[in-house]
Amino acid sequence: MHTDQLAKTFVEYFEERGHRRITGSTLMPPPGDPVLFTTSGMHPLTPYLEGRPHPLGRRLVNVQRCLRTTDLEEVGDATHLTVFEMLGTWSLGDYEGPLSLDWGYGLLTEGLGIDPALLHTTVYAGDGRTEPDTESLRLWQERGVPVELTVEDNWWSNGPVGPCGPDSEIFLWSGDGPPQSTPTRDDRWVEVWNHVTMSHRRLADGSLVPLPQRNVDTGLGLERLSSLLQGKPSVFECDVFDPWRRLVPPLWSLDERSLRLVCDHLRSAVVVLGDGVRPANTGQGYVLRRLLRRVLTVLWRDDPSRGLEALPEELVRHTLDRFRQDVHPGDVLRVLREEEHRFRGLLQRGRQVLTRPRFQGRLTEEDLHYLHDTHGLPRDLVTSLRDE
Repeated sequence: MHTDQLAKTFVEYFEERGHRRITGSTLMPPPGDPVLFTTSGMHPLTPYLEGRPHPLGRRLVNVQRCLRTTDLEEVGDATHLTVFEMLGTWSLGDYEGPLSLDWGYGLLTEGLGIDPALLHTTVYAGDGRTEPDTESLRLWQERGVPVELTVEDNWWSNGPVGPCGPDSEIFLWSGDGPPQSTPTRDDRWVEVWNHVTMSHRRLADGSLVPLPQRNVDTGLGLERLSSLLQGKPSVFECDVFDPWRRLVPPLWSLDERSLRLVCDHLRSAVVVLGDGVRPANTGQGYVLRRLLRRVLTVLWRDDPSRGLEALPEELVRHTLDRFRQDVHPGDVLRVLREEEHRFRGLLQRGRQVLTRPRFQGRLTEEDLHYLHDTHGLPRDLVTSLRDE
């Protein structure tokens, strides 16, 4: 099943169960949200999860593009992307978690044809302050799906304060041969779908109070499930990445992990640019700048003459179309090349500055602040240059 068909099947399945499709927002979070980028489908819905009535009702479904910088160091493995699409469903004070899980099980097994024997789940075990999630446990036992009980792994929160509650996660076996062990003991169990019951609010003092409206929030990574259904060993080999796998290797000879990082970060940079962000030294612009510098560092590690001038317009256009962004590919390529030129100049200046006697020994915090404030050299770049 192609990725587009998977998303269509997901949305239509929940529309048949009374959910209204909402349009996914950009990567820009709503006003007042402390995160730099939208990291999950729930971010644009925060006011409605807090109790405001949604104009389309209490059952919602969507496809939301997300960006997560917390996983940057994991990009290059089989399952993590910086920018990805999240399939999501919500009950705004309507149905409870077990019904959501039952529908999820039905979609995976009947709608998508997954063998139930390849599924495993985790459920909240309780911690003394909050009760175990016995209803979800009962649902999975009735369906004959193995369950592993955990505490921290199955308590979801949106930060140190705010809505939180137990979740149940659905895993799919990705290994050869019959399934073994459990999700916390074997990473061949890949998490594909998280169902959260927002039942409490955590206050600043750490205490929990029940929410007046119990919501259900679910999220499923589109590219991750697509790669598993297509029998691919990583998200980078599902059909979404076909143009990247075809066009990038002839440009630059890279090992597999480096190829994945370059494709992911360039693709993510295109999406961020498509949503209106430009490179900067702070905030959203610095995330974009960091992505591009990581790409260039990998490319120049073996050959300093490599550059983004070689990046085909076809890849930029494919990505902008994929994320439904009305931006001219040439404008994106121009910004990428300008940022590359800026980074080359910064590296040259940084190497010259770091040859000064003051910076030959161990750098102090004062040195690092000086290098950043006076010469525009961020801490991570200084560390990289001194490791050359």
